[in-house]
Amino acid sequence: MNWEQLLSLKRQGDTHKRLRKEQDETRLGFEVDYDRIIFSSAFRSLQDKTQVIPLSKTDFVHTRLTHSLEVSVVGRSLGRIAGKKILEKHPYLSETHGYTFNDFGAIVAAAALSHDIGNPPFGHSGEKAIGEYFKTGNGKNYKAQLTKKEYQDIIDFEGNANGFKIMTESRQGVAGGLRLSYGTLGAFMKYPKESLPKKATKHIADKKFGFFQSEKAFFNEVAEELGLVQTRKGEDISFSRHPLTYLVEAADDICYTIIDFEDGINLGLIPEDYALEYLIKLVKNSINTKKYNAMAYKEDRLSYLRALAINTLLMDAVNVFIANEEAILAGTFDVSLLDKSAYKAQIADIIQLSVAKVYQSQEVIEKEIAGYKIISDILDVYTNALVRKKEGNASNYDVLLIRTLPEFYQNTTTTLYTILLNTCCYVASLSDSAAVHIHNKIMGKQL
Repeated sequence: MNWEQLLSLKRQGDTHKRLRKEQDETRLGFEVDYDRIIFSSAFRSLQDKTQVIPLSKTDFVHTRLTHSLEVSVVGRSLGRIAGKKILEKHPYLSETHGYTFNDFGAIVAAAALSHDIGNPPFGHSGEKAIGEYFKTGNGKNYKAQLTKKEYQDIIDFEGNANGFKIMTESRQGVAGGLRLSYGTLGAFMKYPKESLPKKATKHIADKKFGFFQSEKAFFNEVAEELGLVQTRKGEDISFSRHPLTYLVEAADDICYTIIDFEDGINLGLIPEDYALEYLIKLVKNSINTKKYNAMAYKEDRLSYLRALAINTLLMDAVNVFIANEEAILAGTFDVSLLDKSAYKAQIADIIQLSVAKVYQSQEVIEKEIAGYKIISDILDVYTNALVRKKEGNASNYDVLLIRTLPEFYQNTTTTLYTILLNTCCYVASLSDSAAVHIHNKIMGKQL
């Protein structure tokens, strides 16, 4: 892979090449990507979607929205610092083509901003709940009518694939969805493969999948434009990652490692003294002990350690990225940047404590159970209504239900796969509160 091709400014439907030297410096194409994402309705819905604690009523626990904004800030710094080093190694990128280190920062920031845009309500349990409905619930009755890959798309419903669909899907009169640059779309694609074969290799890019069958053709177009290395051919396609994806992933990993941990402390799930000890281990080489000891309040001590910890991991991730640039460009770097971190042991300790005290806390488990039931019930009534309408035997109740859907999701003059996938995507688009509200309505609990 080569950087000039990877930094493509092309957008879906373009009939001419967008050259970096011809860009308006006051409004760069990659910065336009950021703006389009942040003004999208899909991004706004993240303000009421779970990061760790579902339906939390406290004002200091992160939602998907605040998490995404923080990841984009870290991602911008990662991109700029790495971009500066890349331009030093490859001066032709700036001298001949006009790229700057800010371009790298803008791409990573935009991709990081959108990294959770396709996630369902109720956190990662929401993805599992959608898949389980079609794997073990009433949705399994559709299996025989779908291809293997179509069925795998929905039983392993994936927020990353849904995010790609949201940002690229054409609608009547709106071609190409948000029409983001291919450089940004490439950096967004953590898992550049389809749902089957599942986890075919130990390469991190094979861990999950990144597009549904409905977006396969356009995914191919983006991958080929960027010059991503094709790792499978024939019916089962996959590609290597865009190099900047590793920085997007690192920004996410850094934020959830440190900030989910911080949420656990603020909620009282992790004792302050115990938790601060873990963070201090991570920042022992940069902490100003005198400054730290002068802080009287927990919030200030925690904020100081969080900033130091994020900066420590950020600089370490850049160092790993630059040291492995050749392998990354060749598509052979097969782990995350934090897996090669000098602080891997400290990161593992923090994550282990977060899993035990936060992710598996009673509050989280109880609300995830409720989320499973809510999502299953919503999928059940809407898929049944839409399929019966397609088959021409919809009841009056089915007709009423379908009218409550946004117009785009009411279409039944298409394939069964499209109807089922669109229904999954509709449920995934709901905020936590909206899902609870709709569930109360269809269960007759609220007028």
